[in-house]
Amino acid sequence: MEAQLVVHSTFVIERFYPKPAEKVFAAFADPAKKRRWFAVGDNHEIEIYEQNFRVGGVERYQARMTQSSPFPGFVLASETSYLGIETNRRIVSASTMSFGGKVISAALVTIELVETAEGTDLICTHQGAFFEGADGPQMREQGWRKLFEQLGQELAR
Repeated sequence: MEAQLVVHSTFVIERFYPKPAEKVFAAFADPAKKRRWFAVGDNHEIEIYEQNFRVGGVERYQARMTQSSPFPGFVLASETSYLGIETNRRIVSASTMSFGGKVISAALVTIELVETAEGTDLICTHQGAFFEGADGPQMREQGWRKLFEQLGQELAR
């Protein structure tokens, strides 16, 4: 039997931020804020980051890996379509990710924001299909966890 060509995975990440839902939502909706916590990194140079945050809108990201990365010169890109947005409560998006010009995954991501007396609970449900050459579900979950750490830093600004 051949190796599985597509790996399907669902993971859920829950985080608490001591900020109101409006502030957390704004960190997703405002292109400058999202760029800081989502796109900026140590091992790549951003070539494209654009965001049209509305239902039917698209977010595009492209970065070239630097010499300090394991894949110097390679291009990582994603394209995200916003499927559903409920202000201060929910963001649903579908995206593809490519590496070196080859699509390696597709995902449906739901971000839920639940306001509490102390702040906001964020619940991220990531449903992915990982193709040959993909980073795989474990690395993708690790990447999202790091992004949510960076989101916490953005919210503390």
